[in-house]
Amino acid sequence: MIIVLTPEQQVPNEQEVLRQMFEAGLQRFHIRKYWWTDNEMKAYLDAIDPIFHQRLVLHSHYNLANDYGINRLHFREEDRLANRHSPYKNEYEISTSVHEITAFNDLDKIWRYAFLSPMFPSISKQGYGTDLAVLATLSQRNNKHCQLIGLGGIDEGNFEVVIKQGADGIALLGGIWQAPDPVAVYTSIQSAYGKL
Repeated sequence: MIIVLTPEQQVPNEQEVLRQMFEAGLQRFHIRKYWWTDNEMKAYLDAIDPIFHQRLVLHSHYNLANDYGINRLHFREEDRLANRHSPYKNEYEISTSVHEITAFNDLDKIWRYAFLSPMFPSISKQGYGTDLAVLATLSQRNNKHCQLIGLGGIDEGNFEVVIKQGADGIALLGGIWQAPDPVAVYTSIQSAYGKL
């Protein structure tokens, strides 16, 4: 599975880039716009063709999910630990984030997948992950009912290592949005991923 996350800040032609990635086969797009108002989020969602809404995952603004036919929600680690996912767990497919393999191994069966990060030093957050990379801990995985998705510093040059170390998929952020041609990078990774 290849997942793309929204950039932290709006980028030029973000909606057009997203449309092209969907048309190229992107199956899962995580929307992380925590600071937006409901109206800003509605405008963003309105600009996405409804045929792609089932491929969207909301990290916030859960109240808009039903209106847009979105059935996937993501909960940050702090929200999971505070049990904020509880009202949604029976109605939606839910995912979460962890930063240690032990936390991943402790996840129960309600979680469809979890981001484990950082795999490598972050591309979008300078300095993050330089001393914390969790790639080497993938061999300690013993949770088989939750998919493990590698996140953090993943790009064209290193994504294969994450899969070969045992991850079920990858999540892309800076490796996509900081590239000169995000769609070309996505399609290149998708093509190579399909051959693994």
